[in-house]
This record gives sequence, structure tokens and C-alpha cells, in this order.
Amino acid sequence: MTLFLLVLLAALAFDHINGFHDTADAIATVVSTKVLTPRQAVALAAFTNLAGALAGTAVATTIGKGFVDASTITMFTVFCALLGAIFWNLFTWWLGLPSSSSQTLVGGLCGAALASADGRWSVLHWSTGLWPKIVLPMLVSPLLGLFGGALLMSALMLILSRATPRSVSVFFGKAQLVSAGFMGYSHGSNDAQKTMGIITLALFTGTQSGVFNDIPEWAGFLRVQEFKGVLF
Repeated sequence: MTLFLLVLLAALAFDHINGFHDTADAIATVVSTKVLTPRQAVALAAFTNLAGALAGTAVATTIGKGFVDASTITMFTVFCALLGAIFWNLFTWWLGLPSSSSQTLVGGLCGAALASADGRWSVLHWSTGLWPKIVLPMLVSPLLGLFGGALLMSALMLILSRATPRSVSVFFGKAQLVSAGFMGYSHGSNDAQKTMGIITLALFTGTQSGVFNDIPEWAGFLRVQEFKGVLF
């Protein structure tokens, strides 16, 4: 039970680090253009990230059971995965290097699972998890962003070629609120759910190993017998 509490604290620490590591991306533009003050932008990011986190459980379920064989995971495995992800996030943040917290956590989880299984690569779900949901999007998404951004910017330049700078500034000043809010929402629906998945994995592992056998009846909700499409 003590190890589970350590896992829970590590998961919350990872989520906190993920917040100041990634969430600033959603509000950097509206702050730099002075559309919102930093305090207003942080409030917007907090609200939209929370809304995104509560919008669904698909990412949480994938993190919990999509990449590794959950039956081989121990509580110590989850703890080591979180420590590895926390260290890498802090290291890249300290150096000012852009990095993905999602891929950091998945890498930590896969590495810890592989070590726990004594190097058995079969515990990793390559064909149904890692390749289609991590590796392929990692290769394709930057290209989609590059060409999608170039096409959109070219279209805007063409459409607004005769517009006055004042009218453009007024319109896009308001439009930035929508884009920043949507980016915060998207971040919440993706990144905020990662920790939900890790906690679910820890609860499943604790149930399978008997860690929660002696807990009081009122805490019985901690026992998770199986993963489902939605979190308990």
C-alpha cells in the first residue's frame, strides 16, 4: 500500500511537471501578442485543460493497456516508469529543449515493463499499440502540421491581401482566444489523460497483486478488476 501511495504521488508530480512543461504552448501566442495578460491566459489554460481531461477516456485507456501487457506490470514497474518520465521532463525543461511528455511517459512505461519481464519483448504491443499510436503519428503529424500550416497561411495571405492591418488585428485578436482555448482543450484531452491511465494501471496492478485486499469497505472503489472502454 505504501508503494501505491508513492506511485500516486509520483503520478501527481508528473502531471504537475507536464503542466508547466507543455501547457505554456497553448497560451504563449495570446500572451506575446498581449491579447490576454499572463494571469488571464493561465486561467484560460487551466479551465480548457480541465474540460479536455473530463471530455473522454480514450487516451487514458490506451496508456493503461494499449502499449504493454498489463498482467506483467508490478507496482514497482509503474513507479520506475514515472520516475524515468519525471527525470526526462525536468532534464529537457532545464535545457530548454522541446520534448513530448506523452512519448516520455510511454518510453518510461515500455522500458520499465521490458525490464520487469526480463527482456521479453513480447510484453510490448508493437502491432496494435506502439506502431500505429506512437511511431507512425510521430512521423506523420509533423508533416501534416507543416503542410497544413503552409496551406492555411497561404490561403489567409491571399484572402486578406487587401485588408487593412487594423481590421486584421481586431479580427485575429479575438480569434486567438478561440484557438488558444481549443489548443488548451486538445492538450487536456490528450496529455491530462495520460496520468489517469497510469493511475488506472496502478490500481489494476494493486488489485491483481492483492495490495488492496485489506483496505476498508468504503475504499473498495480502488479495486479494479479489468480495464474497460471507460474508466470505472
